[in-house]
Amino acid sequence: MITLELRDAAIEMLDAKTSDDCVPHLRLAATMRLYALERLVSRVSAESVGNGRVEFLDRLAKFGARFSERTTWDLVPGLARLRSILG
Repeated sequence: MITLELRDAAIEMLDAKTSDDCVPHLRLAATMRLYALERLVSRVSAESVGNGRVEFLDRLAKFGARFSERTTWDLVPGLARLRSILG
């Protein structure tokens, strides 16, 4: 577990009322950074913030993050399964 002290200005910037309300924002930011550094794959990143893979990748896109080549190949098995389901 990590403990951080946040100043009131940081809490306000995250549109939070308390420092505890900031935890999901900070977890997402840290996870996105580790993903960008290719330290986490999309599935693990998504699980760490309580999202599905597609939702996590959508959130990345909204922040302007680019997908790595690895991410594209990471999605190939899921797309193949989807094609087989849809016929």
